[in-house]
Amino acid sequence: MNSHSLTNDLILEILLRLPAKSVARFHCVSKRWASMFVTPYFKDLFLARSSAKPRLLFAIVQDGVWRFFSSTQLENPYEKSSSTLVAAAEFYVRFSPDNLRIYPFYDLKYFSIGYAAGLIYLYGDRYEAKPVICNPITGRYAILPKRYTYRKAYSFFGFDPIDKQYKVLSMVYPSGPGDSKILTFGDMRWRKIQCPLRYDRHDIKSEGICINGVLYYLGSPNDKISDYVIVCFDVRSEKFTFIDVERFCRLINYKGKLAVIYWEDDVDIYELYYKVLYYDVDKYVEENVEADAINELRLWILEDVEKQEWSKYAYTWTDDKFFRRLVSIAGVTASGEIVFSMRKYTSKQPFYVFYFNLERNTLQRVEIKGFGEAFKENCRVCTFVNHAEDLNVNDLKQLKSVHPPLVDESDSESD
Repeated sequence: MNSHSLTNDLILEILLRLPAKSVARFHCVSKRWASMFVTPYFKDLFLARSSAKPRLLFAIVQDGVWRFFSSTQLENPYEKSSSTLVAAAEFYVRFSPDNLRIYPFYDLKYFSIGYAAGLIYLYGDRYEAKPVICNPITGRYAILPKRYTYRKAYSFFGFDPIDKQYKVLSMVYPSGPGDSKILTFGDMRWRKIQCPLRYDRHDIKSEGICINGVLYYLGSPNDKISDYVIVCFDVRSEKFTFIDVERFCRLINYKGKLAVIYWEDDVDIYELYYKVLYYDVDKYVEENVEADAINELRLWILEDVEKQEWSKYAYTWTDDKFFRRLVSIAGVTASGEIVFSMRKYTSKQPFYVFYFNLERNTLQRVEIKGFGEAFKENCRVCTFVNHAEDLNVNDLKQLKSVHPPLVDESDSESD
């Protein structure tokens, strides 16, 4: 039996029973099947009938080779009696396109990673790499035109949910020549974009986070009026706004609202990097954060954007299962639990994520099993919450196994 002998209704019923991972890969069965996947009717019906829930997405890199995994994102893990829960990791793909050498690096101008609406953005290895957008489920990808800059630009990944467009924002190096630029995925060309005069040149202090079509990141203005500012970039209108903030912090999506989170004794690790050339940030954290320290966590939730009004909360707890020097803040679940993830993985030791319940002031440890033995040394892990296996991102016109010929920006124009 082949696809031509099946009725459309039967094909539809089969497809609706598949997991999103399989649907993403079965575009190539036939043109008939592929045409059904892209219809709004199928997508709406699939999402309505699908039991799929948001998952944790893990991107693990070793020697420039990335591997993507996911696991169940637990809801109400505190109802279990076990002190440590266990979740299985599902392997997606091994990703190393065209030997692009995308290495992680703590200096934000040398390495960028972003997640938006089911897709991953990677850009690394100074002078040699091109930006890449990929689907972590299928491994299909597109290589973007090279961004020619003085040294290297800071870049961010955002998604406009109205026009269904992905965009990459590339901010100019603060002390160098040139212009900030933006690229719309599909258009595949860099366009100049103007940042308001006061903040035209600012240093970057965090990776980006996209919430409801607005891309946020932490910056440090050169005008010295304020030490830190949250840069807000509307992906659809391509307009900038700014929010002053008192101190170094990390940005998170708290139930659809922008929030900042920090430890009471947090330091600007990026500033440390510049003060001490090639300083090992991992080593600094491990040597300067006590394993048995009292964890004083601060959470500010932006309640009114226009008035810049925040709700502020403080949490203090001690827990022998949790060591701050080993974890990063991965994000917040839809139910409001803050997820911490270990920053490194080795097959010789267990890998944990932690769910912190704000209302109960409790911490639940979950061991993730299934990464395998491929990683012989400590590998960096980037963890993302609320990963959605969204059919809308499986656009074969843009994500290809082999990228089309592209003209480098440096060949046609210069910053």
